Amino acid sequence: MRQVTVAHAHCDLFCGVYDPAQAKIEAMSVMKAAQKYHESDDPVFRDRAIFIKEERAELVKHHLMVLWVDFFTPEHRKEFEGLDDLFWRAIHQAGVAKKSVDPADGEKLIELIDEISDIFWQTEKAKGAGVYPPAN
Repeated sequence: MRQVTVAHAHCDLFCGVYDPAQAKIEAMSVMKAAQKYHESDDPVFRDRAIFIKEERAELVKHHLMVLWVDFFTPEHRKEFEGLDDLFWRAIHQAGVAKKSVDPADGEKLIELIDEISDIFWQTEKAKGAGVYPPAN
């Protein structure tokens, strides 16, 4: 009997489309959902805000992990000292924001993603992989 192993990937075609914007959009949803939680006294609305915030925070973690391990190369890790620590802190912060209803935790997550984005756009590889280059 042959054993089948199921594999999950960001892109089964190795599409080469990467952009920190995906993580940032989700992180902004995390922050906004926490804000909306505090703006309402409707328990059903607040429960929904928490559910959405937690779901989006998990998506941030996914997008950051894919970017970290599939886009950045060993050469990038040497060139940009602290890259691994920055990703670890951002992914950890997504977990903090997932557990919290404090919008400041979402804001901190966005700041860390912006730092990652700055590094991403400094790489030559981003020119062919990125979708939303920063406006200069």
